[in-house]
Amino acid sequence: MSNENPIIISDERVQLRDAELGILSTLLYFDIFKYPLTGPEIQKFCHSKIHSLNELQEALDFLISKKYINHSNGFYFANSDFSIIERRINGNQLAKNFYPIAKKYSLIISKFPFVRAVFISGSLSKGYMNKESDIDYFIITAPKRLWLCRTMLVLFKKIFLLNSHKYFCVNYFIDENNIEIRDKNIFTATELVTLIPMVNHHLFEKFLKSNDWTKDYMPNINSSGEIQAEKKQRFFFKPFWEKILNGSAGNKLDDLFLKITLKFWKKKFNHFSEEDFKNALRSKKNVSKHHPNKFQERVLVLYDQKIKQFEKSHHVTLTILNEVSTSLFQ
Repeated sequence: MSNENPIIISDERVQLRDAELGILSTLLYFDIFKYPLTGPEIQKFCHSKIHSLNELQEALDFLISKKYINHSNGFYFANSDFSIIERRINGNQLAKNFYPIAKKYSLIISKFPFVRAVFISGSLSKGYMNKESDIDYFIITAPKRLWLCRTMLVLFKKIFLLNSHKYFCVNYFIDENNIEIRDKNIFTATELVTLIPMVNHHLFEKFLKSNDWTKDYMPNINSSGEIQAEKKQRFFFKPFWEKILNGSAGNKLDDLFLKITLKFWKKKFNHFSEEDFKNALRSKKNVSKHHPNKFQERVLVLYDQKIKQFEKSHHVTLTILNEVSTSLFQ
C-alpha cells in the first residue's frame, strides 16, 4: 500500500491513508441511499485515487479489521444493517425490467423537435429501482429552443400519459451550448458519472469531456456510459417542425414558455426562499431544473451529518476529505 500522505488521527494514533479515507467517505455517501457497494464499484466511485487492486483490497481489509465497515456476500457498507444487501439485489433485479421501458420512452422523446440527446438519470442510472421510483430523463436540446422543447414534452406527458411521472419524469434540460453543469459537488458528480446515454452517444462523450471536473471527486472514474446509445436519428416530421419553428416564431414561443413556466413555479413555490428557488427550480434560457423536493441539498446535508457522526463515533477525522464535497457550488 502507498505510504503517501499519512494522517495521524485519534488518541489511538490510528493512521488512515488516502485510500482508506476515500473508501470510508464513499461508503458513507452511498449509505445515505442504503446501497452497499462491490469492490469494483468502490474503486470506481472512490473519492481518493486507487493505484492498484492490491491497494484497494489492503485498504478494505484494514477498515474491516478496525470495524469501520462491514462486508458480506461481496458487498461493503458503512453500517451494521445487513438487510440492505437483499434490498439492493431486489432493486437491481427490478431495474432490469425498467430498462426496456426507459429505452422506449427515450426514443419517443428523441422524436420531438429540438431534442438532441437523451440520457437516463436518477436511481435507474445506478441500476436500482423500487416500487416508488420514477424513470428520470436528462435531456439536451438545441440552443434557444429548450423551453419550447420542454413544453411540448410536458404537454405530451399531461395529455397522453395522464400526467404520470412513473415512466416519464423529464426534470432536467440543458442546451447543447451549455453542457458544463454549474453545480459542482459530490452529489452532482455522482449523478453525472452514472448517466446512461440512450440517444446520441457522440454528444454524451462531449458532455463528459465538458464535465471532467467530476474527476476531482472520483479520480478513478473512466466511463463512457453503461449502455451504447442509439445514434441520433432523423424523423420525417421532426426536421419539418424544426424548420417551421426555427425563426422568429420559435424565438417568441421559447421566450413565452420560459416566462409562463417561471411565473407558474414562483406562484406554486412561493414558500421557497430566493436561494432555494434558484437552486431547486433553475429557470434560465439554457437550463431547466425542476427538483422542488430539494433532493440535492438534502443529500449534501445528510452526507455532512454522516461524516460528523462517524468521526465522533470512531474518533476518526474525515473532514479533510469532505471539505469541498458538500459545498453546493464551486
